[in-house]
Amino acid sequence: MLSAFLNKIGLYASFALCQVTNLGCAYGAESIEPPTNLQLKLPAGFQVSIFAKLAESYGQPRMLAIDKQGRLYAALASSNQVVMLPDANADGIAETPVVIASNLNSPNSLVLIDDTMLIANQDGVVKLTRTGEKWSAPQPFISNLAIGHHTLKTLKLGPDNHLYINIGSSCNVCTEADHSRATIQRYTLEGRPAGSLVTLGRHAPDPTWARGLRNSQGFAWHPKTGAMFATNNGSDMRSSTKNGKVNDEIPPEHLNKIEAGKHYGWPYCWGDPNNLNTQIQDPNFVGEANFCQTATPPAITFISHSTPIGITFLDKTNWPAEYKNDAIVALHGSWNRQKPSGYKLVRVKFDGDKPTEVVDFATGWLNTNQDTGNANVWGRPIDVIVGADGALYVSDDRAGYIYRITHK
Repeated sequence: MLSAFLNKIGLYASFALCQVTNLGCAYGAESIEPPTNLQLKLPAGFQVSIFAKLAESYGQPRMLAIDKQGRLYAALASSNQVVMLPDANADGIAETPVVIASNLNSPNSLVLIDDTMLIANQDGVVKLTRTGEKWSAPQPFISNLAIGHHTLKTLKLGPDNHLYINIGSSCNVCTEADHSRATIQRYTLEGRPAGSLVTLGRHAPDPTWARGLRNSQGFAWHPKTGAMFATNNGSDMRSSTKNGKVNDEIPPEHLNKIEAGKHYGWPYCWGDPNNLNTQIQDPNFVGEANFCQTATPPAITFISHSTPIGITFLDKTNWPAEYKNDAIVALHGSWNRQKPSGYKLVRVKFDGDKPTEVVDFATGWLNTNQDTGNANVWGRPIDVIVGADGALYVSDDRAGYIYRITHK
């Protein structure tokens, strides 16, 4: 029992070190330097190149955005900056990055609306305005968002012209005292709360759109139906039996179809990969009777602890037609499995707006040493976005790269 306790302490200590140093570590895998040549495997007809190398001089790229001129922007939480990555000669390689904003507070994402830039810091959203090619200093826009633990925020503009932002949980498994935690929230373009419930009289407006989402850092809208889909990271160190051994294979990670007012199960239950219409009760953290029968199950699942984050639909790519209704999801990779999972891009196939299958799309960031049998990892894909040129751009906050994936 003491050994198990010390192992668990070691796991969380390793996790804390990786977070502080931005090493992008993985328990069960050795973190190594990126190879001189890209050792990535993609389907026939696809090719990958490095669009930008940011880590040494600028920081680790997180979430990406495209402006109306087709230029790519990246939030750099590790250096508290946002940069624009010009490619004026359209050769698929970024020129010198342009720093748009600095001295931020762990910026994870940004939204561009005409001449306005909204940046999601860990404690709120700030606003910049552009005059010509000059951006103003950041001004408060949405303030006092909950911080700590899952503290990074993803902000996106929905097809309904509302802003959506995730607020991650404050813990691994707990009943939250702050009801804004483990949610996706919704605001107007003026920064006013616009949640699923209409409030009247003296009640303060509530921005909460959906609940029971431990950490949903990636979301996107289906290009034809407008349905919202969000990735979600499940709890760690769970068992399938009361007071039983930790099982690395549970819980699965979720892709949820987000609907107003719905609860998606955390912290009491998780989706059943073998029956997507049901949720499984966590035997070691039980909520109200029959709660899991009322929680909304996932649309599809990913392998446990693989940490799905960025998601984008492929309708605007110049890829073959069979990809156009599908999505790509970045699996950032596990930190607490004996056998690592994730560290790749997966393709989520859709029938209409219903996901039907998850298949590998780009692999090679995680490899097994043929001599020792040990796993090693040199990159962690985190966000995906379709550029104005129809290519897929991928950020990697371990290698510090942004990749460009094209079809021949």
